[in-house]
Amino acid sequence: MALTLLRSTALAGTIAILGLTAGCSRIRDHKGYVPDSTLIGTVAPGIDNRESVTKTLGRPSFEGQFDKDRTWYYVARETRQIGYRTPQPSSQMILAVHFDAKGNVSAVERTGIEKVAHITPFGDKTPTLGSKRGFFRELFGNIGRVGSVGGASSTADNPN
Repeated sequence: MALTLLRSTALAGTIAILGLTAGCSRIRDHKGYVPDSTLIGTVAPGIDNRESVTKTLGRPSFEGQFDKDRTWYYVARETRQIGYRTPQPSSQMILAVHFDAKGNVSAVERTGIEKVAHITPFGDKTPTLGSKRGFFRELFGNIGRVGSVGGASSTADNPN
């Protein structure tokens, strides 16, 4: 009887310890481009063009939004996460390949984790400029103003 109680207690303790340490797992993850430093080193300004860069490095992670077809970005990021916490970047590589108007490589930039920006959102509301209107003013504020005959009247949202 005592032996059965001891075994069940040991089993319950083992299950409890495993359950508590399951949330402490460490997760490593890779997202994006898989860099090969040998291939990245072969891309040279004045020698390569869009076609040779595509053959060497593949299609980019994304292209520049403001200078379409002028900059290609290859992005790779390693993250670490403990349990249910937010993943934190441990390393990052951004390769920016700039092209001239003819499609030839004009510059190659490589940056790392120093470009990661940490931001903190401002609560659960976005601060706005202007008057602070309560629930009832929002609900009943336009009674008598909408569809009135004559000139347009000004409101808190439209003072003109």
